[in-house]
Formats: sequence, C-alpha cells, structure tokens
Amino acid sequence: MSGADDERQASDQRQSMSGSGDAADEDPTMPSRRRFFATAAGAAAVTALGPGAAALAAPARDAVTFWGRNQGGIATAQQSYAYVAAFDLTTAKRDELIALLRTWTAAAARMADGQTAVALGDDPAAEPHDSGEALGLPPRRLTLTFGFGPSLFRQDGVDRYGLAPRRPEALIDLPRFNGDQLVPERTGGDLCIQACADEPQIAFHAVRQLARLTYSAAKMRWAQAGFLPINNQQETPRNLMGFKDGTLNPPLSSAPLLERLVWVGEEGDWMQHGSYMVVRPIRIALEHWDRMKLGFQEQVVGRHKRSGAPLGSRHEHDPLDLDASDADGNPRIPENSHVRLAAPAANDGAQVLRRGYSYDNGLSFTAERWPPWRQGMEFDAGLLFICFQRDPRTGFVKIFDKMSKFDMMNQFVTHVGGGLFACPPGAASGGFIGQSLLEGA
Repeated sequence: MSGADDERQASDQRQSMSGSGDAADEDPTMPSRRRFFATAAGAAAVTALGPGAAALAAPARDAVTFWGRNQGGIATAQQSYAYVAAFDLTTAKRDELIALLRTWTAAAARMADGQTAVALGDDPAAEPHDSGEALGLPPRRLTLTFGFGPSLFRQDGVDRYGLAPRRPEALIDLPRFNGDQLVPERTGGDLCIQACADEPQIAFHAVRQLARLTYSAAKMRWAQAGFLPINNQQETPRNLMGFKDGTLNPPLSSAPLLERLVWVGEEGDWMQHGSYMVVRPIRIALEHWDRMKLGFQEQVVGRHKRSGAPLGSRHEHDPLDLDASDADGNPRIPENSHVRLAAPAANDGAQVLRRGYSYDNGLSFTAERWPPWRQGMEFDAGLLFICFQRDPRTGFVKIFDKMSKFDMMNQFVTHVGGGLFACPPGAASGGFIGQSLLEGA
C-alpha cells in the first residue's frame, strides 16, 4: 500500500468532479415510511439541505468529494478507521429499493461534505433527525462505498426486483475454501456499506445514520469495525501479527495499473468504472502466534519482521527473489510462505488492491468454533481483509484458492465471515448509486 502524500493528493483528485453535492434550499420534515416510499422524489426531499442544517463544513483538504466516476474508498489513500456493514432488504418492491439508494446517496454526499445526513429540525416533540455524536466534527476524509451482493439479484430462487438477468458474471458465489469457518450471522448480505475516515466516530456515525434511513426497507445483517496504525504516510502499516501489510499493493498513483487491476472496463455493462469488493473478517490466534519464535514467524510470512524486507534482503521494497536459495539449497523464501503464495509472480500476474484493517472484538470462548487450538477465552481479533479488483475470479479467488491449501499461516488464522459485493461506479451530482443498474433494467 502507498501512503505517500503525493499519492494521497492524486487519489483524491481522481475521486473529484464538478458539483458541490448541495441539494435544494428547502426545509424538509421527516416523512413516514409510507410517504417516503410513495415516489423517488420523496427520497430526494428527505435529504435536501435546509436552512436549519448544521454548519459542519470542514476545510476542503479534509473532505473527499463523494460525486465522481468511481466510488470513494477504493483508490482513496487509506484512512485510519473503517466500519463495514451488510444489510438484508426487507422490501420486495423495486421502487422502495430505488428510493432507499437515492436516500443513501444524498445522505452520503452530505456527510462526506461535513454536514448531517439530513437537515436538522428544531421541534422538541419530534424525533431528532441526526443522532448527534458527530456534531462539530470535520469529515476527516470520510468515504462511503456501496456494494451489491449476489442475493440482491436472486434470493432463494426468487428474482425480487427483476434484476436477475443483469447479475454480472463476475459476481459469483464465492467457493468454500479450505479451512473456512464462516458464521452465517457474519456472512453475506444484499447490500454492503464501507465507511472509512480518519476518526472512528465519523465512520460509525455515517453507517448509523444510513441504517436509520432505511425506513424498514432493510435491516443490518452484520457489521465490523477496523483500525489501521497510520503514523507515517511513507511507512506501510503493520497488522496484529506485527508484520507490514500491503507492501506489494499496486500504487494508487498509477492510473493505468488501477484501470487494469481494479476498475471494471467496458465489458462490465452497468458495472463499468466500478469494482468488486471482497470482505473477509479473519480471526488470528494471537496468543499462539505470540509464542512462536521470531525465525519461525518470519518463515511463515516470508519477510523480516522489523524491516519488512523479503527474507535474505535488507529493504522492504526489494524485489521478491523467488528463485533464491539458502546455503543448504532450500528456497530462501519458503515454498509455503504467505508472501510467496500471494505474489503476482506465483499467480500468473494476478493481483488485487488490498485495503485491510485490524479488528478487535474483545474476548470470546473458542472451545469448538476455532480450530486448531480449541482453547478457552481468547482474543476475538484479527484482520478485516478487504480487497478490490476488476474480476474476483482472476483476482481474489485465483490467489486465495492456492493460499487456503498451502499457506503456513493457515494454522493461525480462520476466515469467519464476509462476502463478495459488486461496487457500481460513482454517481454524478443529482443521481444515485446503482442508477445504471436499476434504471437500465
């Protein structure tokens, strides 16, 4: 992953386009669910900017423009915190789905600009229009990324919204990989939201407000918060295993590389300029990892822990020499090491844009659920793995199929949930996320 300031600026510029995202100057009231879903215009009205809106705008350098060709939170320089949530739709009406996406889009644009999700009201007898925990805070580079799960197109054999013919071939049902221990309550979902910001309360607040705006059209299925130690924009962050994570990421400054690896091309129909997001909470047996000798840890990863350099090298960004041997004739970077199995050179050039975070859910009992250790109370902590790619079949699935079978790290990690989501292109001011899918069907 590149965190350089010039790459941050280039990334933010790519996310920008003309238009402020401000809505019409009228003072809305919170509608009932019936009024809200009556027309798509009602959805737009609930997010209109009114005279009573909170003045929360921050300096432009602290805000990432929501509108643009691509959604934010993908090629944006990575923020320090994330909150990812998946939703199940409870409505069977296509118009209500469109109204929900219109509402979410307008609210997301407002929050990214440092405003409340909807205009604040002053009636003490009415329900507050915003939960208030982010009042006075700048947006801290908030981005909101929306994705569609396979079940949006067909659920239990039913095409609820007439979208089944438009399900992309790349939006597959992820195969079951070796060692998966997926918990149903932490897996799947019709819709997914990734909120990222440099302040945890901003990220949580954003998802909380969008959840409030579902008007019973959807309910939360699972959620996971994540954090990332960004203390030097020139340095690759470390995961909870203590190793640098993301060294081999494609640079955000390389637009041609992102076009080839991340953004969907013309073949994607309504997904053109979108991307596919894989989310996998990966639990790490930290107590047992911490008892391993340093040399063994480095053999598992394939890199030196302190420097991040490939084994046998001195610097983090030294090229991987997969043909190098040690004095005994063995591969210097073990054949079943994590970095070798994940390297593009070992996967016919396959590569993804990683955007992972660490997570910590406290303690939990591990008697039966989490092999191979089966011990008592342990940290429910690990990696909130997130990656984006042009096609998951030639990205994540190709890479991880091999890793799930041979990676030495598998004895310490367990994939416990997540899913695959199609993240459509960004929206133009006045439009909404998913418009090319829902209005083109």
